[in-house]
Amino acid sequence: MSEQVTEATEEQDRYECRACGYIYEPKKGSSTGNIPPGTAFSDLPPGWRCPVCAATKVQFVNVGPAEGPSGFKENLGYGFGVNTLTPSQKNILIFGALAAGFLFFLSLYGLR
Repeated sequence: MSEQVTEATEEQDRYECRACGYIYEPKKGSSTGNIPPGTAFSDLPPGWRCPVCAATKVQFVNVGPAEGPSGFKENLGYGFGVNTLTPSQKNILIFGALAAGFLFFLSLYGLR
C-alpha cells in the first residue's frame, strides 16, 4: 500500500535541473529523449540527460508537485489581483515592467 502511494506521488512530482532550471514533468515526458508522458523520473534511462544543458540525472532535485498560485489560500483575495498569479507569471510581470521602464528611460534620449 505505501509503495503505491510513494509511486503515485513520485509521478506527480517535478524535478528541476540545478544547472539550468529545466523542469522535468513526468505527466508531460520529454520529447528530446523520446520519453513518453507518464514516465516517472526514477524510470528514466540511466544515460538520460537534461535536454537543455546535458546535465546528468544527479543534477536534478525534486521540487514537488505542480505549483498553483503562490501564497497562503486565505491571502489570495488581497492586493491588486496579483496574489492569484503563479510565480512564473509574477516573474513575467515584474521583468516586463522593468523592461518597459528601461525602454521609456532610453526614449528620453530622443528629447531635445
